[in-house]
Amino acid sequence: MADWARDTHGIGPMREIVVCGEALVDVVSTTAPGADPSRLPPLQPALGGGPFNVAITLGRLGSAVSFCSAVSTDTYGDAIMAALAAGGVGTTLVQRRAEPTSLALATIGSDGAAHYSFYVEGTADRLVSEPGDFASTVSAVCFGTLSMVLEPGASVYERVMRRAHDAGRLIALDPNIRSAVIDDPDFYRRRFLDWIPMIDVLKLSDEDVDWLGAGADGSSVDDWLHEGAGVVVITHGGDGISVRTSEFSILAQAPVTDVVDTIGAGDSVLGGLLHFFDDSGALTASAIRSQDADFWTRAAEYAARVAAVTVSRPGADPPWSSELTRP
Repeated sequence: MADWARDTHGIGPMREIVVCGEALVDVVSTTAPGADPSRLPPLQPALGGGPFNVAITLGRLGSAVSFCSAVSTDTYGDAIMAALAAGGVGTTLVQRRAEPTSLALATIGSDGAAHYSFYVEGTADRLVSEPGDFASTVSAVCFGTLSMVLEPGASVYERVMRRAHDAGRLIALDPNIRSAVIDDPDFYRRRFLDWIPMIDVLKLSDEDVDWLGAGADGSSVDDWLHEGAGVVVITHGGDGISVRTSEFSILAQAPVTDVVDTIGAGDSVLGGLLHFFDDSGALTASAIRSQDADFWTRAAEYAARVAAVTVSRPGADPPWSSELTRP
């Protein structure tokens, strides 16, 4: 792992977080109120992808983090690598490939909500190969979004998840459901249920909860906790963040903020949570599964503050640590 992942006080290696999954380019289209529907709005490219956003959030907040993915050697891929480096994210686990970068067309409505369509056939990130074992300093591994859907990469990441779980590392998952790329919803839901016993922190939006609970074999938050998920964290937009365990349920309020768009909001929540665990010395599966309601209230409130900064400016642009008070 990267040499920068060291305790700044010289005590020894820091706890490290590996974020696995795609980086892509969001092509953002914003529809202004009252705009002429016969005229196309301007398009603005921005770097994105759920796992990429989580990694950038962690790096900016000051956690030792590495990104595990396949990234194109095209111009967009070079920009992704430069952004990771600028955000303090380690790239020794990034594979470079000649295939193009995935694109996501993000259409922003008048309420700031983003709606997506994807261009992912034959792209670099879905062709990730087996990364091998992680360094012994890695305490937590995070997964999510398109990378857990699109083959052959999805099966690679699933094997990485199982291996990390077997090694006792904290596992975090944000399915971040993008139904447009899920050809067989019931198959994905069954696969998701197979992951549940490995997941220490399951982060979802309320829309994700509804989608995952639909279908012939519908399941619920209670089912996921019963089957072994440690903690279920659900984002509710401006209504805050709820946390459910088998023992308690809490709701943390979202700060009042002027929303420019919601791109990267949920990713900022997950990055904020993982940083809070790291900063609190609780970046292990056993520690997270044993925390009380007070800890989770503070964690969720901190993550909500991180996300509030992100939604207050265009695109997935999470805050730096200097923009926030400490957890």
